[in-house]
Amino acid sequence: MHGVLIIAIVFGGTVLALAVIGSTILMAIKTMKGGLSRKGQKVQTEEARMIQEIYQGLSRMEERVESLETIILDRERKDH
Repeated sequence: MHGVLIIAIVFGGTVLALAVIGSTILMAIKTMKGGLSRKGQKVQTEEARMIQEIYQGLSRMEERVESLETIILDRERKDH
C-alpha cells in the first residue's frame, strides 16, 4: 500500500513539474514572438489608464490633505 502511494506521489510530482516547465516554455515563446494579443494589449492599455487615473487622484488628494493640515495648523497658532 505504501509503495503505491509513493509511486502516485512521484508520478504526480513528475506530471506537475512537466506541466510547469512546459507552460513556462510556451509563455517564453509567446513573449518572444510578439507579446500579447490585440485583446490583451487593449486590456493592458485600459489597466494602465486606470492606474494613471488612480495615481492622479491620489496626488490631488495629497495636495488637499496638505492644504487642510496648513489650515488647521494656522488656526491652532491663532488660538494660542
